[in-house]
Amino acid sequence: MIEIDKTSDLVAPVVIAAFEGWNDAADSATAVVDHLLEVWGARTVGAIDPEDFYDFQVNRPMVGTDEHGHRRISWPTTRIAVASPPDLGRDVILIRGIEPSMRWRQFCHELLAACGELGAELVVTLGALLADTPHTRPIPVSGNATEPDLVDRLKLEPSTYEGPTGIVGVVQDTCVLHDVPAVSYWAAVPHYVAQPPCPKATLALIGRIEELLQTSIPLHDLPEDARAWERGVDELAQEDDDIAEYVRALEETRDTADLPEASGEAIAEEFERYLKRRGDDHPGHPGPNGPTGV
Repeated sequence: MIEIDKTSDLVAPVVIAAFEGWNDAADSATAVVDHLLEVWGARTVGAIDPEDFYDFQVNRPMVGTDEHGHRRISWPTTRIAVASPPDLGRDVILIRGIEPSMRWRQFCHELLAACGELGAELVVTLGALLADTPHTRPIPVSGNATEPDLVDRLKLEPSTYEGPTGIVGVVQDTCVLHDVPAVSYWAAVPHYVAQPPCPKATLALIGRIEELLQTSIPLHDLPEDARAWERGVDELAQEDDDIAEYVRALEETRDTADLPEASGEAIAEEFERYLKRRGDDHPGHPGPNGPTGV
């Protein structure tokens, strides 16, 4: 079992989790949790024992020097942190780890038990996959949920995927077994620029978290990083005619598929998100009123 450091009772905590590996194209999902750990000043309260779950020849321990000049070994693991974001009205449990090499069911049961000990009311898992999508268009984010009311409330499409799954899928299935509501968001990263990072995909996932929690998350340099990433891929495409032609084909396919989305309702939702962020950035500016979260 995971030993959790003593912490005060959390308020309606929501879990946000991401794992390195198969579920994390271009490190886009774990970058979200890394960002939230920083901007929300999260505190680590527990970690899973790596001895039972990781093959250290696959995920090797790292040796380095600590702040006192002593040599130390850092073992690969999955850590649990807690944060109390300002103005959110609820606490957050952040899980940042590595897809385990073995004993996946035990791994997930231990994580969910630790979250249950902290009072978790909702689990949000993040993932990223490589896809045939152009870098010049908004990064698509798909979502699914374990509860029909969440599917309706968040306007998600029920997943029809069949095939291999990663630890994110197993975590969500474990949530069903534990009767814990769960939501999963996946960003589609352009497969022709698969190397990390992909700040545009990270930014897209953060946008979904903002919608879910009805809050504004400090973005710091992420928007500029995303613009710089896109400019860099533009330059790559300009240097290779085959890539440029392929990107144009993806753009045409994407634009044709997205035509029905250019509805009045979609435009209104986008404008509401804009007003919400503007209101949070400028407290004197009136923003839309809405629910405090899921």
